[in-house]
Amino acid sequence: METLTNLLRKLVLGLAGVAGLSLLAMVLITTLDVILRKCGHPLPGAYDMVKMAAGLTIACGLPYTTAIKGHVAVEYFQHRLGRRGRVVADTGIRLVILGLFGVFTWQLIRYGTALWRSGEVSMTLQLPVFWVPYVMAFSCAVVGFVTLYHLFHPGKALLKP
Repeated sequence: METLTNLLRKLVLGLAGVAGLSLLAMVLITTLDVILRKCGHPLPGAYDMVKMAAGLTIACGLPYTTAIKGHVAVEYFQHRLGRRGRVVADTGIRLVILGLFGVFTWQLIRYGTALWRSGEVSMTLQLPVFWVPYVMAFSCAVVGFVTLYHLFHPGKALLKP
């Protein structure tokens, strides 16, 4: 079981690294595009690259945020519930999260497959885009596994921030 936990931690940290690199890419591309526009030569495909990087940043950041329990909690309602109520509410919410991210994973795989089959490419650079929903689906699946970890280890975060 410890091996699976370590693998999950490595996956979460790897995806967090991808999210960080994607964010850095967005900053650099946008900065370069602004500078080049001032010189009269905008960066071709900047919108395409930033759009893909934004999707990766958001999707790949979700597993890390879930692992450190960094999501917003409504403390007002949590404090009004007793210990048993908090456990029931937390378990119910985690089961809903599992269901939602299972659907997200499935739908993103379907969408990526449809893009792949149709040969969809980005508008300016003509880069294939099917891989972005696949990466997003993988991230959603990892969120599901992190949520399962939290269900079986209540009160314990997978990672420390």
